[in-house]
Amino acid sequence: MSDVLLEIENLETRIGAGEGAVRAVDGVSLAVRRGETFALLGESGCGKSMTALSIMRLLPAPAGHVVGGRVILEGTDLLGLSEAEMRRVRGGRIGMIFQELMTSLNPVLTIGEQIAETVHMHRRLRGRALRARVLELMDSVGVPSPRRHIGDYPHQLSGGMKQRVMIAIALAGEPQLLIADEPTTALDVTIQAEVLDLLRRLQHETGMALLLITHDLGVVAQMADQVGVMYAGHIVEEAPRAPFFENPHHPYSRKLFESVPTMDKRDRPLAVIPGSVPELTRVFHGCRFVDRCARAWEACREIAPAWRVVADGYRVRCHLYDPAHADGAPEPARVPAPAAVVRPARSDHGADLLRVTDLEIHFPIQSGLFKRISGRVRAVDGVSLAVGVGHTLALVGESGCGKTTVAKGILQLIRPTAGSVRFDGVELTTLRGRALRRRRRDFQIIFQDPFSSMNPRMMIGDIVEEGMVALGLVTDRDARRARVEELLGQVGGLPARARERYPHEFSGGQRQRICIARALAVDPKLIVCDEPTSALDVSVQAQILNLLKRLQGKLGLSYLFITHNLSVVSYLADDVAVMYLGRIVERGAVGEVLEAPCHPYTEALLSAVPVIDEASRREVIRLEGDLPTPVDPPAGCHFHPRCPRAMPVCREHYPGVTRIGEHHEVRCHLHGT
Repeated sequence: MSDVLLEIENLETRIGAGEGAVRAVDGVSLAVRRGETFALLGESGCGKSMTALSIMRLLPAPAGHVVGGRVILEGTDLLGLSEAEMRRVRGGRIGMIFQELMTSLNPVLTIGEQIAETVHMHRRLRGRALRARVLELMDSVGVPSPRRHIGDYPHQLSGGMKQRVMIAIALAGEPQLLIADEPTTALDVTIQAEVLDLLRRLQHETGMALLLITHDLGVVAQMADQVGVMYAGHIVEEAPRAPFFENPHHPYSRKLFESVPTMDKRDRPLAVIPGSVPELTRVFHGCRFVDRCARAWEACREIAPAWRVVADGYRVRCHLYDPAHADGAPEPARVPAPAAVVRPARSDHGADLLRVTDLEIHFPIQSGLFKRISGRVRAVDGVSLAVGVGHTLALVGESGCGKTTVAKGILQLIRPTAGSVRFDGVELTTLRGRALRRRRRDFQIIFQDPFSSMNPRMMIGDIVEEGMVALGLVTDRDARRARVEELLGQVGGLPARARERYPHEFSGGQRQRICIARALAVDPKLIVCDEPTSALDVSVQAQILNLLKRLQGKLGLSYLFITHNLSVVSYLADDVAVMYLGRIVERGAVGEVLEAPCHPYTEALLSAVPVIDEASRREVIRLEGDLPTPVDPPAGCHFHPRCPRAMPVCREHYPGVTRIGEHHEVRCHLHGT
């Protein structure tokens, strides 16, 4: 029996018809072997997800259709099967984990019912046998107390739990191949590590193959056996994992590596890939990467590169490796070292732009006929932090720890229960009405999802202009329009006449640039960035980080940067505060905290980050259970039920602040006196 489980030959998929058809998949060939992980890597819009949907024959109807090629699963061409036969393949022989968790789960069915539906269809179990199999699947993917959660609805589960349920549904038919489409996008690093560990364990136990679709190089380095790099509808490089990460060959792959933010790049701009993925309505004659490649020459524009084998099992589509064309290749351009980023000197406490002291935000829980208060959600429970002029403070922690609530409390979008928020010497918690509105121009926010934070019925010019109108900053209409054009030009990367378009006409990175322009429109001193790069490709993320850093240097902006991406923190931030269950457990200068973490929770977060360099990989520290509820936090140190180094004192007393260095402090009994 061949060790090849799935073989794709010259697959071509079109969306639409005629000259305007999108060539979403344009000649893809690959092979997935039994028990291996094949990682499909590339930017959004390259055709990765469309390749997976073509395999499953789940293309958007009626426009999507496969026009050529073969998809062979153990000798059977899936494209030749009837729809009834294909339904037995989906879920039975091939399972799939979709990217969007909430849209993939039915909100009106319990998770037990959704898992049972797949089990019944492919294994024909009923009654007690069906329920027993559902509980077994829930237990196998790490859902705690399956009997207690089998009747839960999707909205009652955390992101990590939803992902586990999705995996259980995908495994219900005992498939030979699992397709995982961005299974860890926007998940916390600890949950991401758990999901990846789960997938590896299930592969080992069942022998299934995994087709992993992702744009995260760290995840590929951790998971893949074989790597395929996809660009503009087809694969441009394919190699085993080790040689690929040791020396990527295609200029596109190299640029992806150079775009990854790291600590050693923090004093210079990140390398970016100019432009964007080309429109797939085009008919390509030469190399598809030619317009973005620094080493392109005439042959690249006129002749499509063929596959060239550069090592055992390693092939690449690039004229640089083709003896018939390589003679005309230009030498790599010598790019002068970019100027170092000049950072303001660390301010003392008296010069802080923002100082938050003992901030508390508690939400009452009402119950009964008379809505009596029966408890409180301690979302933020005594947070203190400071942001200096022209500095960036990163606030990190798992989802649900209270990061976004802190930001809303600082901006007075939620009124604090207690504590002080002093901004530029003014106590914000005492301001009301017009006095507060006048101060709002000094602080703005960039939300995580740029599309949902813009009115889809408003043109971009009106969206950017809205703040100026609301705060009465620029009363002359022509002057406002001129300011909008200036701002859109300042953030860059937008097409001509962008102000006359609507949000749906832009890519994710362009929408985020528009949101940055909107925040800048009122000339703020502080911008709260709430996960602004969490769902972006590494290349687009590099552009946004460079933009934020450039604007900070030019305008003297301060940032409160909320994220779970510690690579971004290492590149962008001056200081970092680690938050757990409503409290700051460690904070200090970014170099001190990330290179020498003191709190076990910080150590666990750092160990869970997937890294490209094998030598810098840490042993992952496993945390027991999920984040406790802020309604009834654990006694003593809130982290002790999950801490691998907990002591008896941790169960009895919450630790005080211990200063480790001049700019580094921690709340942990391991470092107490």
